[in-house]
Amino acid sequence: MLFRFPAPSAAREDEVTPRALVLSRRSVMAGGMAAVAAGGIAGWLQTAPAAAFKVPTTIQPPDPKMDAPTPLKSATTYNNFYEFGTGKSDPADYAGTLKTRPWQIVVDGEVAKPATFGIEDLLAFPQEERIYRLRCVEGWSMVIPWVGFSLNEILKRVEPTGSAKFVAFQTLNDPAQMPGLKSWVLQWPYVEGLRLDEAMHPLTLMAVGMYGEVLPNQNGAPVRLVVPWKYGFKSIKSVVRITLVRDQPPTSWNRSQPSEYGFYSNVNPEVDHPRWSQATERRVGEFSRRKTLPFNGYAGEVASLYAGMDLRKFY
Repeated sequence: MLFRFPAPSAAREDEVTPRALVLSRRSVMAGGMAAVAAGGIAGWLQTAPAAAFKVPTTIQPPDPKMDAPTPLKSATTYNNFYEFGTGKSDPADYAGTLKTRPWQIVVDGEVAKPATFGIEDLLAFPQEERIYRLRCVEGWSMVIPWVGFSLNEILKRVEPTGSAKFVAFQTLNDPAQMPGLKSWVLQWPYVEGLRLDEAMHPLTLMAVGMYGEVLPNQNGAPVRLVVPWKYGFKSIKSVVRITLVRDQPPTSWNRSQPSEYGFYSNVNPEVDHPRWSQATERRVGEFSRRKTLPFNGYAGEVASLYAGMDLRKFY
């Protein structure tokens, strides 16, 4: 990945975008699912509800004091979404061009019932809030209350065949909406992949919101993957296609720098990145570093998926 090594105060980038502007970049509020009126932002802001989702919180961090949610302002103005630029504030600055309605996800490949899900179909799944840790491979982390549903709810509907072993994901690929696609930083479109059992794991989330509100454009609207025990780049944003396949699919960062970014990319403090340690992390908003936990603290739930595997080889 490209890096602009931050000073300890690098999170000050999160000051660049006022909340009202963040809200203005959303094309639709979920729940009511009404399209933005063509009459302009000001009128829309006057009618926008305070919160799009009122859903139960089903997963809390084991230690709420140690894992207090990251402020919304930080989570929406300090992140990676290279389709809008390589700077941490670029997604917040430029993702307003992303059109999130209409939106569809095609689900095909090794399935008995291929299907296309519109965003309204996805919003009709029972939603829940899950407060997950997010660990970036770069060494910083956040805690984010996502709103969404388990990916396996989609996969069960399309009925994977016995040949399906992996799940491939693809992000929208439209340079007119995503100015970063004009760069050569990665081979586009952005693609990711999971083993089928990872994709079916109940912790694997399809998120349509965060902080009780509709997912902001810069965070992967209108629907993204969240895999909390893996480094953040595995949680692909603005998903348009999910394909079940027989063989391990290519993934963007592994294709770009295979010696640095493995297919699995499970959070592992014992396996360093070739250029830096993964033993500790800087929680955004904190000054000192804290120890990184195996599988980002979700070992009890997911370590059995990798029983017998050499996690240094399958990094």
